[in-house]
Amino acid sequence: MYYSRIIKSVRVKMAAKTILKLLGVAPDATGHSEKLIAATGALVAIAATMATSLQFVGAQGAALLVASMGASAVLLFAVPHGALSQPWALVGGHLVSALIGVSCAMLVSDPFVAGPLAVALAIYAMHHLRCIHPPGGATTLAAVVGGAEVHALGYQFVLTPVLLNVAIMLLVAVAVNYPFPWRRYPAGLKPASPRLAAPAKLNHANFSYALREIGSYLDVTEDDLAKVYRLACKHATRISDDEETLAPGNYYSNGEFGDRLSVRKVIEIDGDTVSFMFSAGVGEGDEGTASRAEFMSWQRYEVIPADGAWHRIMRL
Repeated sequence: MYYSRIIKSVRVKMAAKTILKLLGVAPDATGHSEKLIAATGALVAIAATMATSLQFVGAQGAALLVASMGASAVLLFAVPHGALSQPWALVGGHLVSALIGVSCAMLVSDPFVAGPLAVALAIYAMHHLRCIHPPGGATTLAAVVGGAEVHALGYQFVLTPVLLNVAIMLLVAVAVNYPFPWRRYPAGLKPASPRLAAPAKLNHANFSYALREIGSYLDVTEDDLAKVYRLACKHATRISDDEETLAPGNYYSNGEFGDRLSVRKVIEIDGDTVSFMFSAGVGEGDEGTASRAEFMSWQRYEVIPADGAWHRIMRL
């Protein structure tokens, strides 16, 4: 009965992890102060761009255009160091998209054709000009379906209000983020981190700790970092561990990360047979057996549980 409850609990946890993974729900290591700074910056920037847009394109056009600026605000203030948030992406993405939107509105009379065409061409142009900025898609649509006041501006729409709004967003992003060295925008203003020699190997706990310490939102997961690190190590040199002596009661890891992590606790060694329990990963709580050679081939190093994570035992 006891073991059946454990197995049921493990299955529920695994199902929950699977659902969260499918939904794309990732751990959030962003601090509360970071969230407050991002919200404050967006408040100032959007208030200014709303006032500006109303002066040039009226309520209908302003509603559409400010929507694209709202999307830019999410990138500039919540993910200030992301590639899609940098100045060239912001300026180039909006201006190129606005130019294409106005052109499509002038040349194609049917908005149901002009709208999709404008977005497609904007994406194509942003790719080639290396200024991909998702809110540009909304800007190009605003030029097409923004109404008579937007259409009356013609190519002036690219300068006022689009360029003016982009300039406001850029200045507010620089001003709001500058007092915080770790958030400075653009990313080139952020102080360079000291160069440190990389350890021989990193594990899942190391990446979790790093994300928590950074505090700011990063558009990257622990698994992404782990994959980059593994590929870098593979390119630089092949890393392998010497076999370690097995002992009952000790925990051993396969050296993987995220959902691929597996930890086994050795229960008993009987001749060439190793009995163990799955302590983390698929099958957590179950027991199994393997030959000594199979177990040694599977394991990469010994670990210990501490602070809710698995830490490698470094042997000197």
